[in-house]
Amino acid sequence: MARDSQAALVALNRFGFGARGGASGDLINAASDPRGFVKAELARPNGVLLEAPGLQSTPQLGQAVFAYQDQVRQAREAAKETAKETSKAAAPAEAPAQAPADQKSALRRNLSLNAAAEITGQMADAKPAENAVKPETMQPNAAPPAAKPAPQPLNVIQKTFRAEALARLQRATLAECGFTERLVVFWSNHFCISASKGELARIWAGAFEREAIRPHVLGRFADMLKAVEQHPAMLFFLDNQQSLGPDSRAGQNRKRGLNENLAREIMELHTLGVGGGYTQEDVTSLARIITGWTFAGRQGQLGPPGSFVFNANAHQPGPQILLGKTYEPTGLAQGEAALADIARHPATANFIATKFVRHFVADDPPPALVARLRDVFVRTDGDLRAMAIALVDSDEAWKAPLTKMRSPYEFLVASGRLLARVPEDPGRYLNGLNLLGQPLWSPAGPNGFPDTNAAWAAPEGMKLRLDIAAQIGSRLGSNIDPLDLLEFAVADAASIETRRTVERAESRQQALALLLMSPEMQRR
Repeated sequence: MARDSQAALVALNRFGFGARGGASGDLINAASDPRGFVKAELARPNGVLLEAPGLQSTPQLGQAVFAYQDQVRQAREAAKETAKETSKAAAPAEAPAQAPADQKSALRRNLSLNAAAEITGQMADAKPAENAVKPETMQPNAAPPAAKPAPQPLNVIQKTFRAEALARLQRATLAECGFTERLVVFWSNHFCISASKGELARIWAGAFEREAIRPHVLGRFADMLKAVEQHPAMLFFLDNQQSLGPDSRAGQNRKRGLNENLAREIMELHTLGVGGGYTQEDVTSLARIITGWTFAGRQGQLGPPGSFVFNANAHQPGPQILLGKTYEPTGLAQGEAALADIARHPATANFIATKFVRHFVADDPPPALVARLRDVFVRTDGDLRAMAIALVDSDEAWKAPLTKMRSPYEFLVASGRLLARVPEDPGRYLNGLNLLGQPLWSPAGPNGFPDTNAAWAAPEGMKLRLDIAAQIGSRLGSNIDPLDLLEFAVADAASIETRRTVERAESRQQALALLLMSPEMQRR
């Protein structure tokens, strides 16, 4: 069979994360049978699952963060008591005096228990804060300044986030094509949460993807929808634990009512889409239907802390009308039946197919391809593997030019793959994603990160990419021949302009940076 380097580039870039360096032979393998190369990963559904030593379940992580929060609270209380006792002991009889500045500083440091600098659960990828008192201006005989305090150890939230990030990055770097990992990224962004919501969201971000997204990437959309909306991370992110049926026992006792956040985003962002035929009354009705969907808290009164539970006392009683259909008061089953019907709604099929094609093919999705995938979605009852196969089998996906700009995550992973660098620490990637405007699992809103060229091809963003490419070139370029790398990863699919640009570079370091910034590395 004739080898097609251009089709191989489409297979690796459009559907995957690009060719791996080293001795992988990805381009040669893809060139022999481009479509078969991409579809091979779809035949291994268990390969989507992610298990790594130390990664824990959502309930386990919930209990860990509750215990950590208790430790922080106890440390604060102990520090307050210590401050009171110190103040009493140091105060002269005639007038109260403040504790010395160095004593205050020590007290602040004692608050930590691995936590003071990270009480909000944010990642400590930046340099730790310098909280030591600065020395006075040096005098000739003055003592040398005190050494800076050692960086605080990472707390359980930070350790978990980094471990989850590393597992995901390693999987993406090592995957043969990366199509299933790209599918994971697509669906994780579609059903996004934000780790910046708080400590629970940050510690649960990776587990949410492992438990609610990965098992269903090659399964049924309705199953993924149910797993997502019942996951504690999503319930916390969109505040459904605060939503009480106005006529429920809890609603009457607490004088509180509905929170429509989750219901609105289910309809607007997860299924039907804007213009999908629903009304504000439908949003309110769905919000009533899913009252009581929550997670057990630290006391574990409703179940193991951090696990999904249905709280009947918070559920709005009575039948509900949603999209013209009446759902009888069957408790948890009422909401599950509503989600199953929404998953099968024609507007959902159209919304999902359009977004899927926009992600993989073009900002302006070809209407015929959208219609074909929509029909597959409807005919197969939302079989996502069948939809992915239909995409790979389509001529449009192979004929459309590679004009989509890689997201920052795709760019960094593709660079690591090309250089055969399996990450051992997620720090460089996490910092790079923060710099480029796509912090891991932390979009600014429930609509996720954007998926168009306008978002990622802006001049400032490209300048930042160039800065990162230059840093990589400076660090690794002396030991790499960029022309060999270009031949290995792109071969004769490389444009004349790219080849000349790399050849004319003033150094290997500059040549590597220019290669990383080439259309063959930036576009998919």
